[in-house]
Amino acid sequence: MLLNTVMPMFVNLLKGTEQCPQDRCEDGILKRSPFQLIMNQIQRKKSPVEKGKHQCSLSTRFFRGLDTGKSNGKSKRETEGAEINTSRPANQNEEQASPVADKPPHLISKTDATSGIWRVNQFMQKLGKKPNSKNMDLNNCALSATDLMDLVAVLPFLPELEELNLSWNDFVGEALKPLALRLHHVSKLKILQLNSCRLTTEDVTCLGEALETIPHLEELDLSWNYNIGGKLSLLTKKFQKGCRIKILKFTDCNLTAKDGESLAQLLNVIHDLEVLDLSINRNIGCSLKSIAQELKNVPVLKVLNLNMCGLKLDGLQCLDSAFQYLPELNKLDLSCNKEIGGGLKDSAAHLASVKDLEVLDLHRCCVTEEDMVALTQVIPLLSSLQELNLSSNKNIGVSSSHLFSRLRFLPKLKSVAISSCSLGEDSLVSLAETALHLPELEILDLSWNKCVGGNLKLLLEALKLATEIRTLRLSSCNLVAVDLSLLALEVQAGHLTKLQKLDLSYNDSVSDEGWATFFQGLTALRELSELDVSLRPSSCRDGGMWFSKLLTALSKLPAFTEIGMQRWALPESQQKQLESFNQDNKRNVHFDY
Repeated sequence: MLLNTVMPMFVNLLKGTEQCPQDRCEDGILKRSPFQLIMNQIQRKKSPVEKGKHQCSLSTRFFRGLDTGKSNGKSKRETEGAEINTSRPANQNEEQASPVADKPPHLISKTDATSGIWRVNQFMQKLGKKPNSKNMDLNNCALSATDLMDLVAVLPFLPELEELNLSWNDFVGEALKPLALRLHHVSKLKILQLNSCRLTTEDVTCLGEALETIPHLEELDLSWNYNIGGKLSLLTKKFQKGCRIKILKFTDCNLTAKDGESLAQLLNVIHDLEVLDLSINRNIGCSLKSIAQELKNVPVLKVLNLNMCGLKLDGLQCLDSAFQYLPELNKLDLSCNKEIGGGLKDSAAHLASVKDLEVLDLHRCCVTEEDMVALTQVIPLLSSLQELNLSSNKNIGVSSSHLFSRLRFLPKLKSVAISSCSLGEDSLVSLAETALHLPELEILDLSWNKCVGGNLKLLLEALKLATEIRTLRLSSCNLVAVDLSLLALEVQAGHLTKLQKLDLSYNDSVSDEGWATFFQGLTALRELSELDVSLRPSSCRDGGMWFSKLLTALSKLPAFTEIGMQRWALPESQQKQLESFNQDNKRNVHFDY
């Protein structure tokens, strides 16, 4: 009789038939036939190695529900329930996923874990991403409410996750709570990025409450969440002493003076902080004094970004006093704080104590002549300085020659940005002489300085020795045909060979002949990738004799990817040439015209 029972089932197996719904009881547990009981005994006798073989075969899939579930000390019924759970589709809702999601990580069975890995893979593939057990990057994926619930469901199966990026997904706002409640499953999380997610008050509250479940968190980025303003204390008060946070970013979060006070108190707790970014929070200026006073509690701070924060003179003075407690500071951004103009003359001296400073950004700070005198004395002492940005400070042109002559004492200087500084010819001469002593110079921005027009030859002599120059910006410099002709000659002579980006836009004074000469010599810039020759917004000119020379040159530049040609009125025939250029030359160049 037993044989009569076994044979039909064995025939069905060979035919590859699937299990019928009638084979299940009402509670979802598989029924047991005599043949299945026999196979159970066979399964028990197999070694672990044998059990792992042929996992994708039909027979293994058919009898997957017959494993006794010895692991983790679980009962047969518990294991059977978990096995059935693996057949659920990846898009099941939170209620269906909760039996596993609610379990502590150490109680998730091996069967659940195997199914979970499959679900993680399916989830990531659905979003066009490659699965990674340590890094889940869902930045700008247009996540839906269903996607978020799927993410909640797979978190228990990512115990090694260290980075989670959900930035630029609007649906995260007002829906963060379910995710926050599951963060204990990824307790090793080190980086959490939620930029531009439209976070609400409730989201911030839930995130704060979840902080204790992710004790290894080192980076938290909530930038571009405007509704955080006025509510930051709901988060900051949840940080505990001894937490490992190293990076905090709150760019453009509409932070208020109250938020600033909360951050000041937080600095007493997060002693390992290395990066603090409060940029584009104009209303926080009144409390920057309190923040500056507490910076002494974060001695390993390396980056301080206060761009466009409404910093005032009293805040700047407190910041000066804090420099002595920040020996490892290597980036300081005070840009776009117009009210500190005139205060640098008293505070610049304190910068000398920051020996490792590599980046100093003071663009658009209304720097005065007195400030320039102080900076001229201090900046040469910053021997580690690599990037200096003084752009959009009109008064620099008055006494810049003295500062430029001192830059030769900064051999590590890689980037100099002095656009729109009303430079005079004497300043250009001084800069050219200094450039001879800057062997590491990679970026030079002289845009919006009209004195360059007709005098570019002064600078080109120095650039012959600047073998590392990669970016040259000369936008709106009143360049003329002679300037571009000389530039073409230097290029053909083998100079500027590493140049990658060249900005010649808004130089309407260059004649068609000047453009033609320049484009003809462009082929020597083998590493050039971006070029901008756009005209001013108020201008419009026909594409002239230079057009064919430009296309010929671009076809010989293997690294070239983009050219700006705005406000050049190209006839239909030239537009068609641009449209067919990539196909004809097997290239992928973007023409912006």
